[in-house]
Amino acid sequence: QVQLVESGGGLVQAGGSLRLSCAASGRFFSINNMGWYRQAPGNQRDVVAAITSDGTTNYADSVKGRFTISRDNAKNTVYLQMNSLKPEDTAVYYCNAVISAYIGTSLYDYNYWGQGTQVTVSS
Repeated sequence: QVQLVESGGGLVQAGGSLRLSCAASGRFFSINNMGWYRQAPGNQRDVVAAITSDGTTNYADSVKGRFTISRDNAKNTVYLQMNSLKPEDTAVYYCNAVISAYIGTSLYDYNYWGQGTQVTVSS
């Protein structure tokens, strides 16, 4: 069973910084794309940042220049460094990963989500 465990959320003042971490554990062959999403009350879940297995990154326009996604493949962990935080960044942040695992001799891709971590930015 694969699990994604997130940490690092909390309460911060506007202009402050937080770093989120998400570690994958369990039995699998490889981790492909990883990403961070967020969902504010009454809103849909939107992508914030994504990173491929070779380190190519993409960001939502609203966080470009302020957030940085990175990964440590040896630790099966993805990070989100959030700087210059704004009240509108307040949301539950979810880690996502596409993970390949063998079932018998066949390799399949599975989409996993973390449990979510609350980020609250006060004005």
